[in-house]
Amino acid sequence: MQKKFALIGAAGYIAPRHMEAIKATGHHLVAAYDKNDSVGIIDSFFPDADFFTEFERFDRHLEKIKRKGQQVDYIAICSPNYLHDAHIRFGLRYGAHIICEKPIVLNPWNIDGLIEIEQETGFNVNSILQLRLHESVIALKEKVDASPSGQVFDVDLTYLTSRGKWYYTSWKGDLSKSGGIATNIGVHFYDMLTWVFGEVEENLVHVHTHDRAAGYLKLKKARVRWFLSINYDCLPDEVKARGLRTYRSIKIEGEEFEFSGGFTELHTKSYESILAGHGFGLEENRTAIQIVHDIRKSNPVGLVGSYHPLAELPLVKHPFA
Repeated sequence: MQKKFALIGAAGYIAPRHMEAIKATGHHLVAAYDKNDSVGIIDSFFPDADFFTEFERFDRHLEKIKRKGQQVDYIAICSPNYLHDAHIRFGLRYGAHIICEKPIVLNPWNIDGLIEIEQETGFNVNSILQLRLHESVIALKEKVDASPSGQVFDVDLTYLTSRGKWYYTSWKGDLSKSGGIATNIGVHFYDMLTWVFGEVEENLVHVHTHDRAAGYLKLKKARVRWFLSINYDCLPDEVKARGLRTYRSIKIEGEEFEFSGGFTELHTKSYESILAGHGFGLEENRTAIQIVHDIRKSNPVGLVGSYHPLAELPLVKHPFA
């Protein structure tokens, strides 16, 4: 049976992947909301969807169609990180299941409050943890699960995705709204690593500034040195020479783990799994949310112990300092 969807955050970067996933799974987007109106992409998927730039009118519209027996079944949430919690609460109380982008919330205790509302309403929150559905990541988990019980892997995570000055004037550059670098661009990697290598035993932060973060995670079956940055100057020269602005690398025992392909269809796979009743719920987000919360609240220890080599790169001033 075709399901009816509403979408919050239709003008965001990730929203088109949700529109595509809704269409690819044979369902229908009936209404969308964003305070910005640069949403022409809707025409490529659901040109008949109602669109609102005021949340109150969006709310009223969903209530009106609910009273006509045309209630939406799912609300997809692609709004800024700090609004996820409020928008999830709205959707559950409206009477819809939720599909929310990562990070599902900014703080681990927000998960507890949402679980209570799930229980009160009978509706569920599903999250997009798409790397758990990547074939290469699944194969890696199987390999790690089959390794000797005492084996601990050495892992280096590097994720560099360049952002211009606009980043710092948007909500993404506001620590209280995005959660900072580690939350905004790293949370899905922490989820993947803990899903594959097990629970956290130690979490150290070496560097944490406006444009980069570096640290060390001791997991049950891995020692992870990680480095994240939005600064173009942190990119390797060979990446710059190719005209690229993003670099992603995971090395395990010194060997590159190849998982660069197969990303474009992972949102559709996520929707297929959720609609089949096999989505990732609130509790499955707790470990990664705890990690990024602890990183945000930690005092960096500096370049001591086991740190990522790129942590030695010279620090730079905030562009608007």
